[in-house]
Amino acid sequence: MHGDSVGEVLAIAQRVIDRLDAQYMLSHLLGISRASLIAHPDRILSSTEAANFLDWINQRADGKPVAQLLGVREFYGRVFGVDQHVLIPRAETEILVEQALARIFEQKRRDLPAEYGLSILDLGTGSGAVAITLKLEVPDATVTGVDVSAAALRRARANAATLNAAVTFVEGSWYSPLADQRAHLIVANPPYVRRGDPHLAQGDLRFEPIMALTDQSDDGLASIRTIVAGASQHLMPNGWLLIEHGYDQALFVRDLMTSAGLVDVESTRDLSAIERVTAGRRKDNVSKPL
Repeated sequence: MHGDSVGEVLAIAQRVIDRLDAQYMLSHLLGISRASLIAHPDRILSSTEAANFLDWINQRADGKPVAQLLGVREFYGRVFGVDQHVLIPRAETEILVEQALARIFEQKRRDLPAEYGLSILDLGTGSGAVAITLKLEVPDATVTGVDVSAAALRRARANAATLNAAVTFVEGSWYSPLADQRAHLIVANPPYVRRGDPHLAQGDLRFEPIMALTDQSDDGLASIRTIVAGASQHLMPNGWLLIEHGYDQALFVRDLMTSAGLVDVESTRDLSAIERVTAGRRKDNVSKPL
């Protein structure tokens, strides 16, 4: 591919991978916008650029995610570093952030008692995308991210440092490292794919950490059950629990939350009209609701 132009290498790439993927990878490699890439198809690639792009094409054709090839993924308008140890942030998870922010701002509007301060827990934080985003969107909040994977936490801490977000990250399974710590908001995007789901052996998912995708339960709900069961113990009065889940799990998650005593339980649909995030509030008979 040495001596080939932008237009020529894109034509080669598009024979084996998606057109937008090819354009996105090449624009990242060359450090220019996709619009500039398209506007200047005659630009000649150096031998190094051509070799790198060919390598990326081959890896992408084999199914490796674009985000892992580039080492970055945009989420909620910010760029996060990703690697093979963390789940790649997805657009659907921005619904989790939006629903969390809506409840935070309602809580602040109702004059959260100053002696508490706003506290947020992100369970299964992975790359830290949700925890860091919430901290940057709500700078006066105290945010803690939890993950059982030390490698994932290294990535999360690096992202927090790069984005100048003062988030505390602790290692452990769900609530186990938190003792009696409570929060006004708990968010989680746990593994929820069923054991043996054929998608786990297909496409991009083959390259992502299996423990972030499935907890190896038959219905994919084991981790969600644990999170819901411990929520009341770790929520402040009237605090909210928000969980992202699978496309067909909303009804089950609502039932779990209701059975655990949470109230105002509701699910929010994503852009594909799939119920993607379910929320429930810890009931308190004295305090005003958030």
